[in-house]
Amino acid sequence: MFNVPFDWMTLSFGVSALTNFLIIFWFARIKTQSLKRNDISAVQASHLNPTVRLGGLALVVALIVAAALSYSEDNWTTFVLLLVSAMPVFVIGLAEDLGYLASPRRRLLAATVSGAMFIALMGQWVLHTGMPGLDSALHWSPFAVTFSLFLAVGISHAFNLVDGLNGLAGFTALAAALALATIAHQSGLTEHRDILLTIAAAVIGFLIFNFPFGKIFLGDSGAYVIGHLLFWMSVSILWNAPDVSPFAMLLIFFWPIADTLLAITRRLSLGKPIAQPDRLHFHQLVMRGVEIVFLGRKKRRIANPLAALFTLPFVFAPTITAVMFALDPGAAAMACGLFAVIFIATYKTGIWIATKLRRSASPKTVRTANSEQRTATK
Repeated sequence: MFNVPFDWMTLSFGVSALTNFLIIFWFARIKTQSLKRNDISAVQASHLNPTVRLGGLALVVALIVAAALSYSEDNWTTFVLLLVSAMPVFVIGLAEDLGYLASPRRRLLAATVSGAMFIALMGQWVLHTGMPGLDSALHWSPFAVTFSLFLAVGISHAFNLVDGLNGLAGFTALAAALALATIAHQSGLTEHRDILLTIAAAVIGFLIFNFPFGKIFLGDSGAYVIGHLLFWMSVSILWNAPDVSPFAMLLIFFWPIADTLLAITRRLSLGKPIAQPDRLHFHQLVMRGVEIVFLGRKKRRIANPLAALFTLPFVFAPTITAVMFALDPGAAAMACGLFAVIFIATYKTGIWIATKLRRSASPKTVRTANSEQRTATK
């Protein structure tokens, strides 16, 4: 039976919801012209009105308060050290959210520093992957630490890339946190379970304002911190429960990883810098399909959350499968391959359908489509 820390969860949810509300209230009273950044003009923008990007601040405040008021618990030290390790990437991400434009290189460097802090504070890193050749190399600690940092930076950045529709990054983080909590509970790791459920509660406090109408966004601080917290908790679970399959962890993070690898492959094939944003992510393709087929561009306020709902089954399916096959490496590995095929086939089919729809659409609709989509279909 779950003996979960409901006081932690309630506190985390309440502080997160209250802080998000206060941030939204503050943003509504200031002059948006005074802000240092304008997300509406960004090529990857999926919203039409200026929106505050400080959901990450509310998330971190909620977790700090929960940790501060739970100092008598056995797992308090682990919780605090996890949050301390997240501070570098949070600060740099917050600077970006406030318009001080921390470059992608600085954000990735900050994620590396945060990962190195976790390793130094907790003494844990990736020990095995279920791949014989790679696992042999991981026996050498310097390589294992470097490999762990590479994965941590990649997943933190991946959560930032999927933060493109109302609720998408939040529900992805919530699903991952709950899946990891379930696996931790099944493995007898109650402290990991409690921390993950506390993180999930804070994410829910954000989601009630983010979905469906996007009153606040996670921002870089929230996306990078979520990626950091969830990845290193998964590493800690693998460290303390060797029977858990690394492929199950891959399934939990399947969606952000798949979307990121697709973006890298797409940009390299087009001869563009990897860090250059575009509007060809899976979720953006879905949203434009919803606009063209059902609603039109003027209904983006509805198309945005509707596209998120269409996308979420692709997010949840691998996560649920991860819980089912957490202790079955063979089945989890086969599931990874199956979902990879489904992801690629669905994306290519979507590109093909979008091309057909654009050709049959009205001239006005065609003009609103992004020219990059034509290039991607070549």
